[in-house]
Order: sequence, then structure tokens, then C-alpha cells
Amino acid sequence: MKRPADIYLRFLQLAEALRGLPALPVLDPLEEKILEFVARATQKNDRLSVRDMMAHSELGSPATLHARVTSMREKGWLTLTDTEDARRKQIELTPAALKHFDKLAEAFAKAAKGS
Repeated sequence: MKRPADIYLRFLQLAEALRGLPALPVLDPLEEKILEFVARATQKNDRLSVRDMMAHSELGSPATLHARVTSMREKGWLTLTDTEDARRKQIELTPAALKHFDKLAEAFAKAAKGS
């Protein structure tokens, strides 16, 4: 029987192989953190605006956050959509980003299966 650590390490190996695929440009560590933050909000069906994200200081200063969101939009990970308030934009994952999470889930299932 495999130890949980073996499964996790296998998953990390498979996830790293996914990063090498030419789907979307690589994210820096802060962008990865932002992506995970947006994904968790999406999973909970929470609406998330740039202003909402600024309340989370662990994601960086407002200027840093704006720069990273802009970078992630240019790389194809995030999109901004209009809300009822024209001054507020909702942050959403792109279809390509959602596909990336699907591939990670498949890698995790494969690691857990041991194949």
C-alpha cells in the first residue's frame, strides 16, 4: 500500500509535467496564489471583484495585484466581466484555466490510483 506522501509526490510529478505542456504561459508564485484564490471563489459561486481581492493583503499591495491580474489576463488565465456597477469588474477564470484545473484533477486521480 502506498503512503499518502507517495501519492502526493506522484501528483506533484504529474502536475509538473502539465506545466511543460504549451497550454497557457507559466505563472509566477504570486500569480499561482491569485489563481487559486479566484478558483476557490469560483467553486463557492462567490462573485469576486478586483476590489474584493484588494482586501486580502496576502495577495500583495493594490498596485501589485493590479499588475498581476493584468499579466494573468494577457496570459489567458483570467478575464474581467462587467457588473451592475460599471466601476467594478468581476474576475473569472477563462475556459483554458478551467481546463488546467481539470487536468490537475486527472493527475491527482492518476496519482491516487498509482498508475
